[in-house]
Amino acid sequence: MTALVRFLVVGVANTLVYYLVYRLLLLGLAYLPAHLLAYGVGIVFSFFANSLYTFRVRPTWRRFLVFPSTTLANFLVVTLGSVLLVERGWVDERWATLLMTVAAVPVTFLLTRLVLTSRRDGQAESGP
Repeated sequence: MTALVRFLVVGVANTLVYYLVYRLLLLGLAYLPAHLLAYGVGIVFSFFANSLYTFRVRPTWRRFLVFPSTTLANFLVVTLGSVLLVERGWVDERWATLLMTVAAVPVTFLLTRLVLTSRRDGQAESGP
């Protein structure tokens, strides 16, 4: 199985983890705090799953601290791309985010691979 396929598997698993945690948190929290906490859990899950399963690298504090930038990049690509598609009239608003989510996969994959597999010369890293 290629790293890209493993990345897609992790993405599906991450969505399920997020939603399960979100629904559990809704039992005692309002939707916004539940969403924010579940989203944070999803980022942590995604970091470890992509480190250990997708790219087979050792999780480190440096990687952990930089990893959320991949989520931010994905958010920006999907959001800005969706706005462009809808505002230009190229795609109906019901489909724009779906199309951009698919289009963002290669960008997010490459950025995640860069963040998780790049090494800084001479820097000793310790795991979280």
